[in-house]
Amino acid sequence: MIVAKKFLDYIEKDGFHELITDGPIIRLYFLTDEIIRIRSSFDENFEESSYTLALTAWEDRLDDFLGDYRRKVQPIEPRFTNKDEYLLFETSELKVQIIKNPFNIRVLNNEKELLHADLVGRGFVKDHLNRLFHYSAYDEEKDHFYGFGERTGKLDKKNTRMRLSPKDAIGHDPEFGGPLYKHIPFYIKINEETKNGLGYFYHNSYDTVFDMGNEISGYYEPYTYYSSEGGDIDWFIVGGKDLKSIVENYTLLTGRQIMPPKQSLGFTISTMYYAELEKDCDKEILTVIDKHRELGIHVDNFKISSGYTSGLGTQKRYVFNWNTDKFPDPDGFFDKMNDKGIALIPNIKPGILLTHPLMDEFLEEDVFVKTPDGKDNYESPWWGGLGRYFDFTNPAARNTWKKYLKKQLIEKGTICVWNDNCEYDGVEDREAYFDYDGKGGRATFLRALQGNLMAHIGIEAVQEVYPNKRPYIINRAGFAGIQKYAQTWAGDNLTDWKTPKFNVETILGMGLSGVANTGCDIGGFAGNAPEAELLLRWIQNGIFQPRFCINSANSDNKVTEAWMYDQNNDHVKAAYQLRYRMIEYIYTQLFIANKTGAPILRPLFYEFPDDIICYTDENFTFMFGEAVLVANVFDKGAEKRRVYLPKGCKWYRLDKDMECFEGGSWIEFDVDLTSIPMFLRENGLFFFNNELTSIVKDTTSQLDLYIAGGMKNQKIYEDDGVTNAYKDNAYLETNIDVSPGEKRVINFTYQGDYESKLKEYIIHSIHPSKSAYWVSVNGDSLPRFLQHEKWEEAEAGWTFYGDEKAVLVKLPYMGKDMEVIISYEKFDLIGMTDGPDWSLD
Repeated sequence: MIVAKKFLDYIEKDGFHELITDGPIIRLYFLTDEIIRIRSSFDENFEESSYTLALTAWEDRLDDFLGDYRRKVQPIEPRFTNKDEYLLFETSELKVQIIKNPFNIRVLNNEKELLHADLVGRGFVKDHLNRLFHYSAYDEEKDHFYGFGERTGKLDKKNTRMRLSPKDAIGHDPEFGGPLYKHIPFYIKINEETKNGLGYFYHNSYDTVFDMGNEISGYYEPYTYYSSEGGDIDWFIVGGKDLKSIVENYTLLTGRQIMPPKQSLGFTISTMYYAELEKDCDKEILTVIDKHRELGIHVDNFKISSGYTSGLGTQKRYVFNWNTDKFPDPDGFFDKMNDKGIALIPNIKPGILLTHPLMDEFLEEDVFVKTPDGKDNYESPWWGGLGRYFDFTNPAARNTWKKYLKKQLIEKGTICVWNDNCEYDGVEDREAYFDYDGKGGRATFLRALQGNLMAHIGIEAVQEVYPNKRPYIINRAGFAGIQKYAQTWAGDNLTDWKTPKFNVETILGMGLSGVANTGCDIGGFAGNAPEAELLLRWIQNGIFQPRFCINSANSDNKVTEAWMYDQNNDHVKAAYQLRYRMIEYIYTQLFIANKTGAPILRPLFYEFPDDIICYTDENFTFMFGEAVLVANVFDKGAEKRRVYLPKGCKWYRLDKDMECFEGGSWIEFDVDLTSIPMFLRENGLFFFNNELTSIVKDTTSQLDLYIAGGMKNQKIYEDDGVTNAYKDNAYLETNIDVSPGEKRVINFTYQGDYESKLKEYIIHSIHPSKSAYWVSVNGDSLPRFLQHEKWEEAEAGWTFYGDEKAVLVKLPYMGKDMEVIISYEKFDLIGMTDGPDWSLD
């Protein structure tokens, strides 16, 4: 075992600072004031060769491949102090202290508060099996750990042990299962007392273990550790003044969420069954689309499973092959789906059966992963027999894959690619050989990267066919940074009552790991079909996920459909209508994720870091963007729901008459099958659009804005939802500021060149105790209507709506800066304030 115990020397070099220890050599790189790289190498090989990083301060062998996905910055120069006991590197935000003997690293903020401390005497370790370990001390009572990418179970991973090794984890236990499909070695430590946080990103794609206080040794204080099977301990410290800043910095380092086409936010039908019929699957799919719409269940996308690639007379999958019994005219099928306003999303898989009709060409192009000696093509079990695997670290393989992706799918009329089974779980020999862009490398660290590379190629293919359209890539597997390429989903989940509630925690963890655009299969993929109540509750929760999709391969031979239980169809329709009225809000949240990395579904402590209960509440609630707390019902037969509302503001029950609650309190309320509990934050902006039935064919003409208090810089985002013109200023960002008080002043300012399709705003100005005195727009008084019907008929005006305790203000959309004032001043209707005193003695 090799351990860094003694500091030996310090050398300043061009672009980094080098520490010599009796164990590894450690290099420090200061990318920004809040992002610091500490790379520890036991073999002293510091080659830069990353498929992952979006921000660097050094030359990298793969810079040309990453292209616009990477930005190189000039490293900052920290202030340096060399004392007898320690070295100190200081930026404006962080301090890295190197204790010389015994060697260990400490990280502090600019107020000298401790954020990280290596476990003294055991910080950087290489064991007898060549495994690498980084040990950290922690506060076993006050510290919490969040992130780690795609995980099951509770959001806080304190006292757990996790392995990251991508698996085809079909039917995994949602509470205790793992590993899953993604490999994202990033987490955030937060101290509930100091509220200080720090991000830990280990830039290493070898199989990984995180032990967050599960292991105990009497010889050491409480500790956590990171372990990998090889490579370097390439640790990025990700700082920030708060949790939001840490997530923003992490996504600066690994990439921001790609901006999707708006259509992707609509409902997606998917099940394996529709592509498994013996013939005429195309006709069945078109009929199913029509049935959804006839029943009032909105739909915009269809994910076509891999059955379309089966060989004639067999169920074997041959990617890029069309079964002409099932789909006699693929080009015509794409045309019909596009005419219906449905995006067809074809499934593709990187495994190639030995009997594939294109095998000779693939062999000629030399596209496959190799055996450990690099001479033969690696083979292992695949779907229906032995298979080989495309090696996406090989430029020839990438070009061949792209050629057929364009020819067999994209050129037929789609911008969508569904990358499935890209965990490379079947490459079981960790010494299998990959091209690694000419350098040569092993499966042990390259297989986890294949999903990202597969998505990268998909984007290139779409852009080469449709240069001005946004690609819609969906991935099941991926490494850190997958968000810059794709929407993701959490694989083949289990049909069980506990799955939808723990899927919430999985999505929250992904959001804190940089992946904002994600979701889980509604209704469950594996196991029997869900019972009626479970499916309804799953749908009512699924409408808040960016990826809104029912997908199944039920073991009882049933097809999970939104409309499969007549007794609940009215409730199902209501949920879908709610989803489609929130499209503009969700789209705005994706824009914010694209700009800042902020998740869409957020844990309560993300918005309320000063409320200690939010760190430990296990009530499966979440913030939907910044403005709304969602408290879905997850328990069978539930008649009550108990919810904690964070302190610091009032809360208004959006789904039930705007009942007002004080923050910092637990409440309990009745629920039934219609319940989708939503609470508006007093200082948050929420908005509904007019109901859409098709995102592609319908137009958002009205926005209902819900305002209950003062707020700053709340946004509404619009663009054409299809093209890349938004990158050239063809967008519209509406910023809304509200000044609270007796006069509620609402300012609208606009940025961007996109011509909005809006025709009117309706402002719902909520006040728990009174109506308004008067309302003005840009200094002009608006007429008041006592009868709601007259207000509805008017082009502009205001009225009081008792059911919501709100003043409703109707305004035509002007497209220019606007000031709305709603006066809640004290007034005297009949002029008696200054009259004689009629009270009796």
